Amino acid sequence: MISTGDVKKGVIIELDGQLMKVLDWTHIKMARGSAQVRMKLQNVRRGDIVERTFQAGTRWPRARVEQRKVQYLYTDGDAYHFMDSETYDQFTVTGSMLGDDARFLKDNTEVFVSMHDGEVLGVDLPVTVDLKVTQTDPGFAGDTATGAKKAATLETGLLVQVPLFVNAGDTLRIDTRNGEYVTRVQ
Repeated sequence: MISTGDVKKGVIIELDGQLMKVLDWTHIKMARGSAQVRMKLQNVRRGDIVERTFQAGTRWPRARVEQRKVQYLYTDGDAYHFMDSETYDQFTVTGSMLGDDARFLKDNTEVFVSMHDGEVLGVDLPVTVDLKVTQTDPGFAGDTATGAKKAATLETGLLVQVPLFVNAGDTLRIDTRNGEYVTRVQ
């Protein structure tokens, strides 16, 4: 059980039969009456966000969410196939659950999966991934004084802005949080 005094950002609780992730919380002390806690909660399965107010001392069951290291195998239509690194069990995640994160997945990428009672709740990518440039326009000498950039298409289909010295065939490190170029990898 978790109480209002133990609530932190990122904690997942069971509320009304749903798994809810605490996005933000505020302790409110009234002039009269007892203290209250206002929380911004996100439904882990559906993604909708609600704000609820609870009396101080309210308790909920804490959801037992485990992180598992898995390996991305391949895509089959809208199904993304992963394998548990310890048990070698394979499972599938839908493209809608991955969202834009699917743009960073290439074969054999290791990621972490959040699971609750055998159900996949989400996929956490590493902070950076290394991807190969498949197509980009050539850069011209002398154009670098302004810090100019050009578009490059990567092996997963992701389109990023890169410096002019990047060529097709180069491997780039991309930040998965914002989809931006970090550095060229040797």
